[in-house]
Formats: sequence, C-alpha cells, structure tokens
Amino acid sequence: MKKLRKVCSLIMAFVMVLALGISAQAADSSYTITIDNSTSGHTYEAYQIFTGDLSDGVLSNVQWGSGVDSVNLLTALKADPTVGTTFTNCATAADVASAMDKMENDSISAQAIAQVVGSYLSSTIAGTSTYASSAYTITGLNAGYYLVKDKNDSVTGEGDSYTRFILQVVANETVTPKSAVPTVTKTVDNADDSTTEGVVKESSADYDIGDTVPFTLTGTLPSNYADYAAYKYIFHDTMAAGLTFDPASVVVKVDGTPITTGYTVATSGLTDSCTFEIQFADLKQIPSITAASVITVEYNATLNSSAVIGSAGNPNTVSLEYSNNPNVGGSGNTGTTPGSTATVFTYQVIINKVDQNNAPLTGAAFTLEKYVAETNSWTPITVVANPEGTTFTFSGLDEGLYHLTETTTPAGYNTIDPVFFTVTAVTTDNTLTSLTAVQTDAAGTPLPTEFHEIIATFAPDLTAGSVTTNIVNNAGATLPSTGGIGTTIFYIVGGALMVGAAVLFVTKKRQNGHEN
Repeated sequence: MKKLRKVCSLIMAFVMVLALGISAQAADSSYTITIDNSTSGHTYEAYQIFTGDLSDGVLSNVQWGSGVDSVNLLTALKADPTVGTTFTNCATAADVASAMDKMENDSISAQAIAQVVGSYLSSTIAGTSTYASSAYTITGLNAGYYLVKDKNDSVTGEGDSYTRFILQVVANETVTPKSAVPTVTKTVDNADDSTTEGVVKESSADYDIGDTVPFTLTGTLPSNYADYAAYKYIFHDTMAAGLTFDPASVVVKVDGTPITTGYTVATSGLTDSCTFEIQFADLKQIPSITAASVITVEYNATLNSSAVIGSAGNPNTVSLEYSNNPNVGGSGNTGTTPGSTATVFTYQVIINKVDQNNAPLTGAAFTLEKYVAETNSWTPITVVANPEGTTFTFSGLDEGLYHLTETTTPAGYNTIDPVFFTVTAVTTDNTLTSLTAVQTDAAGTPLPTEFHEIIATFAPDLTAGSVTTNIVNNAGATLPSTGGIGTTIFYIVGGALMVGAAVLFVTKKRQNGHEN
C-alpha cells in the first residue's frame, strides 16, 4: 500500500479534517486521535476500518478491521453510482485501500466513500472520546485506519451540527473537524414618524397602536453547505400577542433578489407553538444558493390593542431549523439555532387635571394630537378618562411630537394655552433604558425655562411606559356682586373726583382774582 498515507490525507481534506504532524510509531504502539473542537457536547466514536502495520505513517499488510461490516461494505462500494466502477475488481481489504489511493484528486469520490463506509459500521467501537478544555481525545487505538464519527443522536445542543465523518490513519494525529452551522437574526424597522430621519433596522423599536411594523429575518448558510445532498431550512417565528402577522406581506430574497418559489409560508399545523414558518424543504432545489448566500424574509405585522405598554415590551423571536448531518445527505437530522429577538415598545401619556392648589379638578376635556412628518399633519389620539374626569390617559404611543389642547375648561377657571411636547425613548438590546418628555414649541424645540413659563413637567415610569404631568387650571378673576365692595369703590372714586374738581375750581378762581 505504497500511497495509503496520501489517500488518508486526501480523504481528511475533502471529508472533514486537516492532519497535523504524523509521527512514526511501532506497529504495536497505542495511538491517540485528538479532535480539535472547542464546542462541548459531542461524543465521538472510532471504528476500525483497516488494520495493518504502521511505519512512518504508512499502513502495510492491510486487513479488514473490526469496526466494519466488510462483506456488505464492499458490495455497497461496487454499487455506489459515484464510485462503484473504481471498486468493481476489488476482493480484499488491500484491494479497496489501493482503489481509494487512486482517487486522491477527486473530492466528490472521497466524500461518497466516507458516506458509504459510515453506513456499514459494525457494533464494535474501538474507542470513545473524552472532552477536556477545547478538544476531544480517543486513546488506546491500535495501528490502523479508522472512521471517526459523532455518536448517533448525540448532537442535541442548540446551534450545533454533526461532524463530517473522519477517515484517519492512526499515528497520534490532531485533526480539525469539519462542522458548521447557519445563523439567523431578526430586526425591526425603527424610525420617528414625527421627523424625516431614515429607517434603521435594529433589535427594538417603538410604534403607535395601529401602526404597521416591518420586520426582517436574515439567515446565513454553513461553510460546509456543499457537503449536503439536501438541505432543510425553516424559519420559526414566534410573535407576541400584541402583533398581528400579515401573511400577504411576506417577501423572500436570496442575496437581495426576490424569489417566489421554493418555499412555503405556513400558519397552521405548526408543532412548536410558533406564529408562522417560512419552510424550505430543500434549499438545494434553488441552484443559485451557495454557502456564501444570505436568505432574507421581510414581512409586516400590526401593533394591535393587546400590545403590552411599558418596559416588558412585545418581544418577537425567530429561530432557524436546519439540516445538521451531512453524513446522511441532509435528511433526517436537524438542529436549531439560538433565538434572535426583536422587541416592539409602546408608551402612554397621562394628564392629571388639578387646580392651583394641586387638588383634582373635574369638568375638563382634552385632545391630544401627534405630528406626522410624512403628511405634515396632526393625527388625533384617543383618550380614556377616569370616572371622576380628572385623569386622562392616552395609550399606545410612539415617541414623537405631540400637541395637547384643553377643549373644555372647568367653570370658573382659565383655559390653558396649548402645550407642545416631545416624547423620547432609548432602547438597547431589547431593553427600554430611558423614557422622557419635555415641553417644546410647535416645531419640537425645547422651551428655554428663562424665557417661557413651563406648563407641563413630565415624570417618567419605565415599567408602566408612561410620562405623567399635572395640568393646572387657575381660577378666573372674581367679579363683585351688586351693593358690595365693588359699588363702594365706585362711590369712593366718584367722591374723590368731585372733591378734586371743587379744589381745582377754587384755585382757578383765586388765580383770576389776582390777575384783576
């Protein structure tokens, strides 16, 4: 088997590993395979495919090993549509090894061989891995040629995948597994509709109840996508009760180009309580997709009357289900990515009507309007008043510029001037971190306190998602009743004028006498 070492290196390169530093060992030595994988949770098993004498990394006197069903394996190799012709005349282990040696420049053949071999393993396991720090080791192996694989049904961790089969000559090897997973992120369009600033895709945003909320799901593919014969790819999207999904709004794109076939939008018959799924039964049916492709799903939802107001928000999470076992062609086994969440927040403005002594005052009515820059207009906001008519709550609001008007004034009190104010929120990583409101002019510029009387001073509550202010009505001027002090004042003033006129008359007369 003059080139068997080259065969093993080839298969490792195209099937799953990069071999490092082969050292010569005696044929009866004990060997170790180190699998350089920092992801915990794997259980690797080694099956001996060939045995023989190992010297300087070359395996000679090749025989079938204990870890393979050699009779059925040879039959399957001959029948395989990819590599069958190469093994037509093979009868022994040495023949098979020699035939493999001739495929050193054919990665597809090497891949096919590994998959066939992996389908005809015996129940004899030569060794099982142990994990320490950042690598797995399988120790106590005799000289030979081994297939190393994940134990069946052992990859259960979130965001993981089965490792490509390893075909490896034992010579105290360190190998790097070929295993990769896709990723998914969810964003929501964020913009202040009271301004003309552009839309930014972020992990959180705030909206008015009744608004249309655009979301984007972005999925990638694993670097070993080409190793799969078929590839299942399903977006699982779970929405909060406060958002209503619009199936007709879904747009799917591959590398920025919209597609209309190859997927299904499913809203019923779902088994994991998600709201909807975008299902690709097999991405391989879309020829333009490669390992470097990006798949996006854009859709709209409506923020409805069940929306949670305040810091709890309305979280929406997507996860990606994907084929995770290239050794079975991509069918049968799937993994799931960690969830990616985008949260929609909404707020409320609370107006308390009080008199100049800060006591609740009945008899008032208000309207609140929000400025919308796109239409250059003011949109009215629905108010909910408490039974006493002293507290007015405007719920389900976005940040922006607002206009408060007192439309009914309590009897005996002066009507307030209209109040303009802005509501500003700051969210970070799906968390509401700041909520403020300040009085402004009609253009939204905060009023300088040294030049203007501030009518509304707002107190924020992050948990409740509210900004609250007292609006004071001052009593009007009191008119005097008939016969009261008011009439007396007129009498006094009138008398004083008469006295003044008499004095002026006398003075004038004396001046005339002197002149004569």
